[in-house]
Amino acid sequence: MRDKKMLGLIFTLLLIGALHVMFIPRENSIKLKLAALQWTLATLTATIILWISFDGEGQFQATQIIEWISSTTDLWSSGMVVFAVDGISIFFIILTALLIPICILISWNSIKFLLKEFLLCLIFLEILLMGVFTALDLLLFYILFEGILIPMFLIIGIWGAREEKVLASYYFFFYTLIGSVFMLLGIFVLYSNTGTTDYQTLCGLRLNGETQKWVFMGFFVSLAIKIPKIPFHIWLPQAHVEAPCAGSVMLAGVLLKIGGYGFIRFSWPILPEASEYFAPLILTLSLLAVIYGSLTTCRQVDFKRLIAYSSVAHMGLVTLGIFTHTIQGLVAAIFLMLAHGLVSSSLFIIVTLLYERHHTRLIKYYRGMTITMPIFATIMLLMTLANIAVPLSCNFVGEFLSLLAAFEYSIIVGVLASLGMVLGAAYSLYLYNRVCFGNSSNYIIFSRDVNRREFYTLLPLVALTILMGIYPSAIIDTVKGTIIFQESHTW
Repeated sequence: MRDKKMLGLIFTLLLIGALHVMFIPRENSIKLKLAALQWTLATLTATIILWISFDGEGQFQATQIIEWISSTTDLWSSGMVVFAVDGISIFFIILTALLIPICILISWNSIKFLLKEFLLCLIFLEILLMGVFTALDLLLFYILFEGILIPMFLIIGIWGAREEKVLASYYFFFYTLIGSVFMLLGIFVLYSNTGTTDYQTLCGLRLNGETQKWVFMGFFVSLAIKIPKIPFHIWLPQAHVEAPCAGSVMLAGVLLKIGGYGFIRFSWPILPEASEYFAPLILTLSLLAVIYGSLTTCRQVDFKRLIAYSSVAHMGLVTLGIFTHTIQGLVAAIFLMLAHGLVSSSLFIIVTLLYERHHTRLIKYYRGMTITMPIFATIMLLMTLANIAVPLSCNFVGEFLSLLAAFEYSIIVGVLASLGMVLGAAYSLYLYNRVCFGNSSNYIIFSRDVNRREFYTLLPLVALTILMGIYPSAIIDTVKGTIIFQESHTW
């Protein structure tokens, strides 16, 4: 890494941005929004420079070491915690840095009260997410993992759209909090057996099989709730439906990916025997998520709930790729998470654009949007096609590699997983046909097409969706090199 201080710069920019927003008078709403947007865009620029300076060798780079607990005490085996990036985490950092300014733009006129607090929640959420994707200490990962609950709880509970927003925020908070207790117990077991929670040290150790199984079960419950995996998905539709647009974008775009990232980061490198032992169970749950999630999506009448349930099906393909334990399966999981972060986020924004104009999310009230909102209908068509993984879209690359890994593992697993693509095409095309084609709906009096701010908010998501589908090797080569490097050191 040519610039070893770039990771520290990213955190510094966000902290300065938070302080800047904090000291701007509450009455000056335009200045508040512009300040938050400028600092988050500066952070996005820094993450792109970090990627450009990445040398692609696979190992951790841009390492930042911080003295957490004094090394002169006996409280900890090492007083240092390490933050670093590799070919896996770098793309999740960029995705996070991209979605935060998009959240600010899409919420430009919709947040009517406590604007300063809302912007601070978004900035602190970005700081915590950057920490989650770069922390190389399991205890610090857990602390940051739990810290994310606080700003998201506030975003859903305070700025949610409907009456049940408080209930939805408690659903999200307690499901994730209770599940994370099992991860903490797993970390305690690791520490009692090894005397360390340092990630790189643990990767070089070999735990006995029984210990691995107990630790894996603790991690699995926590990460499966975050993904979420059936039957741990109950909180997801409620949280998505009640959250404001920014909350839905961050939930679908980044927070669901922490579960998949945790499986890739911890399960195979630290707990390989347990991962192999539990793989059939997790593959079964993944197939259940793909098929049941898609069938449940087909029967939804609420626009936003439909997209929320489709996330369950797509994330099922992610864990399916991870636990086939093939190079193409792991690459597929990472690529599909990035693709889903772009496509699902844009679909939630599209829902919000309709809701802000007509104040309903029931699909039956919409028809003929191509007549009155042609630009909107074009963007929705592109993202709908990406959602069903047509060629030259980023989802196609991820789903193709995931199904390739599934067929390599078992023909039966591959055939069942393929049903998800068929059902995905069914509910996506039905949704688009119902909303955009036909005569104009009698319930919709006036439909205003997207304005300039809304168009430029969606433009980077649409462009990246197509660009990643046309030129996937820019991501795949970096990810593949990191996975091969990790496996050569852990197997």
